[in-house]
Amino acid sequence: MTTIQSVVRGSAKAQGSQASDEPTAEEREWAQQQRQARLRRLGLVWALRLAVAAVLLISWQIIGQANPLFTSYPTAVAAAAWDQVTSATLFTAIGQSFEILAMGLVLGVVVGVLGGLIIGRYALVASSVEWIMSALNATPLLAIIPLVIVWFGLGVESKVVVVFMLTVFSMLFNTAAGVHEVDQHVLDVSRAYMASEGQVFRKIILPSSVPFIMTGLRISIGRALIGTVAAEFFTGISGLGGRIQTYGAAYQTDSMLVPVLTLMLIGVLLTGLARWLEKIAAPWRD
Repeated sequence: MTTIQSVVRGSAKAQGSQASDEPTAEEREWAQQQRQARLRRLGLVWALRLAVAAVLLISWQIIGQANPLFTSYPTAVAAAAWDQVTSATLFTAIGQSFEILAMGLVLGVVVGVLGGLIIGRYALVASSVEWIMSALNATPLLAIIPLVIVWFGLGVESKVVVVFMLTVFSMLFNTAAGVHEVDQHVLDVSRAYMASEGQVFRKIILPSSVPFIMTGLRISIGRALIGTVAAEFFTGISGLGGRIQTYGAAYQTDSMLVPVLTLMLIGVLLTGLARWLEKIAAPWRD
């Protein structure tokens, strides 16, 4: 009989604990209010964005119609964009530019992350090469593009090298800064537990450096777009940079603004992709 009573009491306690885990009416109401508040804030943000965009477009239309040769206006740019889309000129230029952008950016990210991990981890290596990295990073890109052309010619290789040189240093320095921010006490504990160097990199240094790496990636995207356009200006008329130069030389402002706006859109999309990857790689930052 005592056993039966204890079983009954235990089941009653279990049911009570399960019931206590369920949210109360006040908690459900509070959660609903929070969801509604987030939706209202999101609606307000998008309303403000659309209002700002409308003001800019209307102002641009008024000012551009007064002097269309130098500023053009949205309706003319939209017509020029439609012509370039229907003739496939815009898509061809996007493909040429994106090939250079992707290769140079990926190469810069890989080399920059690996180099940043090594420089940030080993002080002797950092003291040996950091001054060279700083000097190269401070060198104006336009000053060395002629040298890049001499070394690699006017093909795709020289364009990729230009993009790589503009992206690798931001990745390298941001990654090294992330390694420097690793808590020294955590590293001491890893040594106490006889963790190997590979385990320290995989389980401590790399996860701690992810936010810095993603920040460097967002910076590198903008620099990669600049490098792509600069490379197309100086190493051969092709891609979106070539379209900008061609239309600008002919004073076709409306057509010239189409690849400019396309580059802006590509930058926004790639930056949004980087933020999405950051949420996956470092969800704790939210």
